[in-house]
Parts: sequence; C-alpha cells; structure tokens
Amino acid sequence: MGADRSHLIEPLVNLLNLAQIARGVVREQGVREADRAQQDQRAQSSAQAGNFNRPIAGTPTRIVALMALERRIFEDLGGECEIYAVGLSRARLADGEAWVHQMHDRLTRFSPTSELSRFNASAGSWAGVSPLLEALLRECLRAHELSGGLVNAAVLPALLAAGYTRTFSEGPTAVTATVVPPALPEVLEVRSGSARLRLGASIDLGGIAKGWLADRLAAELGPNSLVNLCGDLFARGDGETGEGWPVGMGGKTVLLLDMGAATSGTRKRTWGPDLHHLIDPRTGLPSRSDLVEASVIARSGADAEIFAKTALILGSAKAELYLAAHDALGWSLTA
Repeated sequence: MGADRSHLIEPLVNLLNLAQIARGVVREQGVREADRAQQDQRAQSSAQAGNFNRPIAGTPTRIVALMALERRIFEDLGGECEIYAVGLSRARLADGEAWVHQMHDRLTRFSPTSELSRFNASAGSWAGVSPLLEALLRECLRAHELSGGLVNAAVLPALLAAGYTRTFSEGPTAVTATVVPPALPEVLEVRSGSARLRLGASIDLGGIAKGWLADRLAAELGPNSLVNLCGDLFARGDGETGEGWPVGMGGKTVLLLDMGAATSGTRKRTWGPDLHHLIDPRTGLPSRSDLVEASVIARSGADAEIFAKTALILGSAKAELYLAAHDALGWSLTA
C-alpha cells in the first residue's frame, strides 16, 4: 500500500540517550529542533508557518523516565512498521501489530478478497461498506479537497498503466497507455453504511491509509506512544524522557509531541526511468517534480501524509507556499 518510507524515523533504540542529540540543529526548510536551553519551559517545534509551542514536562519527565519503553518492529503495509510505548505491556503492543496486519488484509488492493478490492469490483452500483472503509473513503475525499486534487485515490488505473499491478517485491508489469484520472468527487459517493464508485473507476488507499491508521492506533494505545507505519507516523505524548519522541527527518533529529510526520519520495519505489509509484493526477503519469523527497510535520499523521505528497508533486517552486498556507508545522524538501 504505497511508498516504502520507513527511513523517516530512525530506530529509536539508537536515540534514547537524548544528551547526544545536538541542540537546535534542525533549521533547514522550515524545520527546527526543540531548543534544549529552554527545555524546562517550552519545546519549540518546527513551525515556519506559525511557531507551534508545546510545554516541556518538569517533574513528569523524571517519572516517565523510570517507566519501561516497549517497542515492536515488524513488516507490513509494504515496509517496516514500528510501535513504541511507555508504560504498556508487550502483549498490548502485540495486539497493536495484529491490528495493523488485519488492516492490511482488509485494505490492500493486491488481494481480490480484500474489502477494498470487493468495493472496487462493485463499481457502478451502491455497495455496503464497513464503518472502517466508510471513514477511509471520507478521508480520501477530504485529502482530495485539502490537496487541491493532487492526492487522488482514483489514480489506481494510472498506477496499473505504469506497471504497478502487483506487489513491489513481485516486480512490475508492462507499461500501457494511461488516462488522466477523474476528480475523486466525480466518481465516488459516500453515505452512511454504503458507497458507490462510477463504473470504470477504482481507488487505491496507499496514499492516505497509513497516516490515518497511525493516528488511530496511537490514540488507542494510550497517552505516551508512537506508531510509525512505513514512515507515516503519529507521536502521542512526550516520549520516554518527557522531552518528546526523537524522530529522524531530513537528515536531522526532531522531537515530536502530539504530532504527525510523513515522507513522500520517488527514489525508493521505482522500476525504470521516470517510473515510480507517485502519480500526478494532472497527467496520469508518474510525477516529474524536481523534488525527490518531501518530509512534513503536521498535527496528525493523516495531514502530514497529505501535505508531503502534495508538496512533492507541486515541486520546489510552490511546495513551501502550500505548506505554509496549510499550517504545516515543519518540513524538509530534497531536490
């Protein structure tokens, strides 16, 4: 389901000694790390568009540090997934992993029996959908609106035409003629308990589901947890030390407190010249943006995923204007 972006978050096991993190080192492209000199007052997160401040815990920092940090790392959703939590049992994290596997089985386009594939097969008629799929379809419509149409779940026919017809590990198939995808609201209708795709349309949730799922699993796990699903993540609470969850972004380390982050890129999931998974809905072809990677911090993992993909497709000339206008908390752009 979408890009393999597991590089966004560095293994936290190598970052637990926060004293080794350089102070205030992240300043490029609108991102800056919390200033340690002010750690007893405020953790200033990256915010080129708005200086988003968060309090740093004092006494709770010492309490949290005494609690065990549990972690669970596994493969699913097309890449590496990580769950971290303070004060939770290993069994609880195992339940979280099982939930992610279940979500993959229900939402993948690569299995003809998945809930998504059955919905795509029903195109032309109203079909009953679960509360999960209904919520995700509504999120797809929100993403389309928030991105000005650049995050468009209706790009699946274009993905298939580009040769991405099966899992990336199985390899591409022959490239065929593509078509410009329709605007999602033109082909998708959603009402309570049911939805309808226009005949001939089909959708892919890979561009939106992972950040959305990370938000929900972190909320379910508890007040101090981090869920990273192939690079789309949500950091809930203030981490093991009370200063925030350390996350690798744009070659730097940032501390996240109740924030999401995501990376969209074209360097890893590619199978030939100008052939990759990120379709530009304006052309129906893999994006020709001058950016190869966009990492974004936002107030949710879902928003971060939408913002990162939109910024990358827009390219360097328009990406920062878009991110600032949509109150992204920080970003790193790589050309």
